[in-house]
Amino acid sequence: MAPKPFNFPAKRTTAIFLLTATTAAAAAAATANSDNLSADKIRAQIHGIVRTTRAISTVASTVVDYEFSLRGLQKHSDQYHQTISQVHQRSAERFLKLCEANKGFYVKAGQFIASQKVLPREYSSTLSSLQDQVSPLPFKVIEKVLKLKDNLGPDFSEKFLSIDERPIGAASIAQVHYAVLKSGQEVAIKVQYPWIEQQMHFDTRTMYFLSKTIAWLYPQYRFEWLPLAFAKTVSSELDFVQEARNSERAAKNFRNNKMVRIPDVFWELTTRQVLTMQFYTGHKIDDLDFLNEIGVDPEKVAKSLIELFAEMIFVHGYIHGDPHPGNVLVSPEGHNGFSLVLLDHAVYRELDEEFREDFCQLWEALILKDSKKTMWLGERFGAGKYSRYLPIIFTGTTIESKYSSGMSIKEKETMKHELKSLMFEDLFSFMESMPPDFIAILHVDALLRSIIRKMDVSRLIRLLTYTKYAVYGRLCSKLDGELCKMPDFAVKAVFLSFISTLRYFHILIKVLIGAIFDSTPWRQKVKNIQNYLNCKIGSSDFWGLLVHSAFLLFCMRPNASF
Repeated sequence: MAPKPFNFPAKRTTAIFLLTATTAAAAAAATANSDNLSADKIRAQIHGIVRTTRAISTVASTVVDYEFSLRGLQKHSDQYHQTISQVHQRSAERFLKLCEANKGFYVKAGQFIASQKVLPREYSSTLSSLQDQVSPLPFKVIEKVLKLKDNLGPDFSEKFLSIDERPIGAASIAQVHYAVLKSGQEVAIKVQYPWIEQQMHFDTRTMYFLSKTIAWLYPQYRFEWLPLAFAKTVSSELDFVQEARNSERAAKNFRNNKMVRIPDVFWELTTRQVLTMQFYTGHKIDDLDFLNEIGVDPEKVAKSLIELFAEMIFVHGYIHGDPHPGNVLVSPEGHNGFSLVLLDHAVYRELDEEFREDFCQLWEALILKDSKKTMWLGERFGAGKYSRYLPIIFTGTTIESKYSSGMSIKEKETMKHELKSLMFEDLFSFMESMPPDFIAILHVDALLRSIIRKMDVSRLIRLLTYTKYAVYGRLCSKLDGELCKMPDFAVKAVFLSFISTLRYFHILIKVLIGAIFDSTPWRQKVKNIQNYLNCKIGSSDFWGLLVHSAFLLFCMRPNASF
């Protein structure tokens, strides 16, 4: 049934409008007073006020919709659940229209909200459709930024053999141009829009004041932290020097990995507003037509992607924060006929070392179905009574399940019934109690799983790859570029790799032995492996094929649900 339209009292709307307008005006004044006003800045202020007016209208409509739609309903009744879901959907659609109309940081804010697991699914699913793509600016505007003394200087064109004035990409913060240096080196120049920092301050202040207003009106509102978290994320994206540092650190971590390419930074042509990097060609990782065209198995590409991020999470503890398909390209050049090109290094998360080691242990416990250790580690993370849901979050199994992946129909029905009894407040409490490192991994893992689904690749690849790197991550201290410089590092790495491989196979053997004696009919087990082998004839990854097949043979229920 489609959500019914909602009409709300004009008086209450006017009161909220005036209150939020006052706070938004304060944001505008604070921004305006920070600099001397020019014609461009006055136009920016006017445009900012228009965006703010739209935001005020949307927030006021949403607040009143919630208040009057839910008034008089019993909180745990079926009618309450049905009504609040409708209000969530109406509100999410309002915010979607707001983000599409205001563009810029509102689009990024919508994407940020969609990635937060603490919000109702209506918001996440609706706002996830936002695309950070804008119409590019004329090159004469970009040229003014490049000519600034603090950037490349008035004679910047003399440093290049050529610059393509047509951008190869444009997003809410910057656009990218292809260029060739005097040496013949192909580069990509990422240039920040001239007004973007001012707009960022204006829009984030508006969002903050609106959130504070709602919190003042409704003390039960628990998302006052969202604008500040968003502002922190966005401000880091505006510093291209920091992005360049992140890129170099990641490149050092993967300098011995032939499957991953991270563009080199040209520091003499890089500033806070301009980033010049090595140019790579490629297609989005989930472009299956391109993979078919170059004759590359999507499963191999997916496995390389999971290995890349598993090493970041479990070994280095230094994670690329936004692995959506546009930031991971597949190049037809490289080992085994392809390589991955990792772009956009603006946002990284460095894990606490103790947390990284605990998370390695958690993954082993999840695979071994060690419920006691899972609960104990959940307590260490702060999950408390919600620790029992960690297996469903990461492996798709219940805490009581004896299987490493997937649920039977009966288990799925039991889990549905149990989850139905949980309130939104329970989800929020769970997410609020978890450390930021845990939330960061959830976000990255969700993006990776989305890519794997689009590529139609078995989720077992993720489970097995994570297990392998979790084992290695437990045995070694955090590996980063500095440790790689140690004289005996190579010897230690080989030894640790050997020990971790033994440990990995030890875990697989324990899982297989436990599964051999389950109640799944052997005829069904053989059918599982036969179907898998039929679609993988000719694969060169013998050991991966063997291990994957063994899991299908022994560890999956015949009616497992993924």
